[in-house]
Amino acid sequence: QVVLVESGGGSVQSGSSLRLSCAASGDTIRTYCMAWFRQAPGKEREAVAGIGSSGGTSYADSAKGRFTISRDNAKNTLSLQMDSLKPEDTAAYYCAAAHRDSRLCPLIKLMYNYWGQGTQVTVSS
Repeated sequence: QVVLVESGGGSVQSGSSLRLSCAASGDTIRTYCMAWFRQAPGKEREAVAGIGSSGGTSYADSAKGRFTISRDNAKNTLSLQMDSLKPEDTAAYYCAAAHRDSRLCPLIKLMYNYWGQGTQVTVSS
């Protein structure tokens, strides 16, 4: 069982950058699909980006060209570099994991059974 803890959220202005981190413990994430999801108030939790065990990435359309997901299996961490932030990126961001050794990981919420507690990102115009 893996425990996930996010950090790095905050309040920034439109056009700024933030880097979110997710520290995993309890198991090595080497054979896990890892992903970032987000949830804005009153909305469904949605996928942002995913990364497979060997580094293959996938992004939601809203994240393409602005966000970069990465993982460090040696440090058991997951990161999300967010650039050119917009007010519509305001949400709680969640780190998620699924025990699936795959090059590419589907951005399907139900596939992920380990979740962090979330970190808030607020972008003002």
